[in-house]
Amino acid sequence: MDDEDALTKAALRRIADDSTMPPDERVHAEGSVTEDTAEAVAYLVDPFDLVSEVPGIELVQASWSSERIERDPDSPDWGFGDDDVDEDFDDEAVNRVG
Repeated sequence: MDDEDALTKAALRRIADDSTMPPDERVHAEGSVTEDTAEAVAYLVDPFDLVSEVPGIELVQASWSSERIERDPDSPDWGFGDDDVDEDFDDEAVNRVG
């Protein structure tokens, strides 16, 4: 995400446009999206809509989280998912078993 401010503003517009949201919930939602980028994304992307058309999939629960990372998209040393390495994972144990 390059422009967190634009993301927050878009989420705030979505909340403002939701005529079914009760006023007390609106205040809470506005505070949440202002404080946490993941909450802003959650107000803009409905996970149920993302998978509702996929055959055999029934989404029961969804949650969001985010973290800041240093990223240089032009660096050959950075690849998608490089930060997802499980440090507790024992490659040698897998090699011994497999």
